[in-house]
Amino acid sequence: MKRQTIFSLLIAVCLLITAVACSSGNVQEPPGSTANEAEGGSVKESATSDEKLTLYVHSNSGDSVESWNERFGNALKEKFPNYSIEYIPKTKEVGLKELITAGQRIDIFWESIGGFSTYLLGHDLQYDMSELIEKHEIDMTRFESTAVEAIKQISGENKIYGIPVFNNTMVMYYNKDLFDKFGVDYPTDGMTWTEAAELSKKLTRTEGDKIYAGLSSSETHMLLMNQLSIPFVDPKTQKATLDQDERWRQFYETVFVQPAVGPGYREYMQAHENKLPNRKDFLEAQDLAMFGWLSSIIFVFPEEFSKMNWDMVSMPTFDEAPGIGTQAYPTYFSVTNMAENKDAAMEVIKYLVSDEMQTSLSKMGVMPVINDEAIQKMFGEESMFRGKNFSAAFYNKFAPIPYKSEHDRKVVTPYAKAAPKVVLEGDFNTIFRTYAEESNQKITDTKTK
Repeated sequence: MKRQTIFSLLIAVCLLITAVACSSGNVQEPPGSTANEAEGGSVKESATSDEKLTLYVHSNSGDSVESWNERFGNALKEKFPNYSIEYIPKTKEVGLKELITAGQRIDIFWESIGGFSTYLLGHDLQYDMSELIEKHEIDMTRFESTAVEAIKQISGENKIYGIPVFNNTMVMYYNKDLFDKFGVDYPTDGMTWTEAAELSKKLTRTEGDKIYAGLSSSETHMLLMNQLSIPFVDPKTQKATLDQDERWRQFYETVFVQPAVGPGYREYMQAHENKLPNRKDFLEAQDLAMFGWLSSIIFVFPEEFSKMNWDMVSMPTFDEAPGIGTQAYPTYFSVTNMAENKDAAMEVIKYLVSDEMQTSLSKMGVMPVINDEAIQKMFGEESMFRGKNFSAAFYNKFAPIPYKSEHDRKVVTPYAKAAPKVVLEGDFNTIFRTYAEESNQKITDTKTK
């Protein structure tokens, strides 16, 4: 039965690949020695925009074809009319592993920093783009510096496996109606966590039979982009740092515990399955006044945000580190070692980081990754939410990005589970030890597969 299921899946993958190839008017050639060129091999001669060829693009993000075309695909078709650039989205049945198993060539792979190592390196698709960067005259100093340093760290050898194309950060969203209801002044850019916690107390209250909470944050995103630049996994021991790095206690105390000290907050959590207030409480129930979340999330839940009277400010900062926000969360585009024409793939990526394309992305609300204040000021000005305080995303400096391991996506879950526990129980040592053990077991399980 299992064999039949696997066989059926591979048939489905092959049908998908055939459909993608036929839609471009070309029959895909099977991967040969050039397509599977080993990392560090020679780069095929440069393609020109007049040369007809097909480039296959994939991401494990789950982004739809419609989303791809809106942000990138339509512009690329106009810029490279002779290129057939086919985006193959991830589906429930077919992801990166299945595509590779079926022999699908992937010329360009893109992924956010959170899953970059897991997917690109985990499937041995990495290719050192240093030679291509020099050849195509891409100035790496144009990019947000922590995004560049992070990609160099990933290889461990200062190789460059990807180019940042767009960015992300954390901001604090707030429900203006709740502030108006309770007569509390709106939050402002540049607040510290101490100030935000005091504001949370004023908005944590009970009205009739309804309990309101002041401030919460998306645990996973706050941890992944933590302002203290603490790695999840020690690069030397490959063990969880939760019970080893003392900064985690300071981080949980400041970000999760302090905003919850007001009377009624823990009662709110107990009425919500002992969970920290989350996106549903903010967007649907609208009984959470402030929520720390990704700056891009408004375009993931546009209908929900459209029903709210909201705005955003910069993420609160630690008292001892004013002006330092969360880590950047860049998304990288990579020329893979499978790419048959690496120069053609690089020309596509080069265009995505051009001033022209970065301006277009910025206007539509995709956070630009280049250091150009004029382009940054255009952020969101042509989006459906124009008029909101988009400048909040650039108010703080980015914290340095620490070591990112291929296990981060696995261990962020136990790290996140520790957050409501420390708020309700306060036993940091026991809780951290418990979830560090769970994290280490996940790491061990991954290594033995």
